Amino acid sequence: MGDEIAKGGGRRRRLWMFRKLKLKEVWGWRWSFWRSAFKWKRHALQLWLIDDLMFKIVSVLEAIVLVTNLCFFYLCCGCHI
Repeated sequence: MGDEIAKGGGRRRRLWMFRKLKLKEVWGWRWSFWRSAFKWKRHALQLWLIDDLMFKIVSVLEAIVLVTNLCFFYLCCGCHI
């Protein structure tokens, strides 16, 4: 009976160490999450400029394609809807 109690105590000790390690991992992850949440992201000016320029170019091209399709529809089909 004394051996069973000793074995159970060792098991508790191992579980306690496991829980301690698990808590360290969880808190480390949570801390890194909160640290990264409050950092300002650095944006390169060149990427922002290129993105803005490409958006304007694609918007103009899309408008040209839509107007061309509308003109083609009226030229081919007329107003016989």
